[in-house]
Amino acid sequence: MTATNTPATRPANPRFSSGPCAKHPGWTLSALDDAPLGRSHRASVGKAKLKAAIDRTHALLGLPDDYRVGIVPASDTGAYEMAMWTMLGARPVTMMAWESFGAGWVTDAVKQLNLDATVMEAPYGALPDLGAVDWDTDVCFTWNGTTSGVRVPDGDWISADRAGLTLCDATSATFAMDLPWDKLDVTTFSWQKVLGGEGAHGVIILSPRAVDRLESYTPAWPLPKIFRLTKGGKLIEGIFSGATINTPSMLCVEDYLAALDWAEGEGLSGLIDRATANATAIWDFCETRDWIANLASDPATRSTTSVCLTIDAPEGTSKRIAKRLEAEGVALDIGSYRDAPEGLRIWCGSTVETSDIEALLPWIDWAYHAETAA
Repeated sequence: MTATNTPATRPANPRFSSGPCAKHPGWTLSALDDAPLGRSHRASVGKAKLKAAIDRTHALLGLPDDYRVGIVPASDTGAYEMAMWTMLGARPVTMMAWESFGAGWVTDAVKQLNLDATVMEAPYGALPDLGAVDWDTDVCFTWNGTTSGVRVPDGDWISADRAGLTLCDATSATFAMDLPWDKLDVTTFSWQKVLGGEGAHGVIILSPRAVDRLESYTPAWPLPKIFRLTKGGKLIEGIFSGATINTPSMLCVEDYLAALDWAEGEGLSGLIDRATANATAIWDFCETRDWIANLASDPATRSTTSVCLTIDAPEGTSKRIAKRLEAEGVALDIGSYRDAPEGLRIWCGSTVETSDIEALLPWIDWAYHAETAA
């Protein structure tokens, strides 16, 4: 293929951003017409919408009956920091990081909370030694590294009889990967990722062990109001039934409910299969070319949502490829994350159509040859 041999087919939807992510197939603005705009989220209609979002999330994910789901402010970041600030410090902690967001949680634990944490790190493309984790400690980790395209392969490495809690940032895994809920005590995500919702809202999922920690432990540091999950030593149950900590956007909630309408039609296994098919198309493309490869060094750890690729070419080539594809209108926002190695990052979550991934790949080929032609 040469720079002049442009592909004949274009993706129907060129949105491959890793967040906020593509809307679900068939999304229309009119789906939000029932949003109770200008109404209090404390009114019966607002609380009913929020409770529906919570209950339907619980059901679609197949959570155990005694797990709680809450909608909280500030996206996945707010949800995860809420968990760290309210639960860490009760026992030793292990912080795991293999990309920028995990590294951010390390900074929070060590420099903000001043915890004497055990830090287990790995470079972009790899994982730390999962077999070396001390399960007498609380363990903080990301399930899927959104900026590295590296995920943990499964939950087998997590001890079933752990003494500490697991705090899992699963924002680019929830609804697209099989999560072992019996191994996860605190799980956070944002609906702007796999279900393509609007930004600024986070979700926190608590196991009974996490609730026990909240009700039996008081941190040594002050807690901002938006982080407080207990009152008088008891869980604030209202957070998990639709009484959010601060004012949510009812337009965003309505958009999430519309996404759940679509997702429930696919089913959790269908959502997982869609993401896997998308990622597999890219992996197969890379296998037949010697100039592009998955950043994840071990195939078992390759992300099926945030697929990160490296390109064997002079520095700056990947950025120019991304700009060329955006100028052609065939791929938007696919440059690698600013802290990650130079390359491409293509979102393959459940709302993306495999046909769009397949239409994009010849364009990547075309752009590479256009940028590297002598």
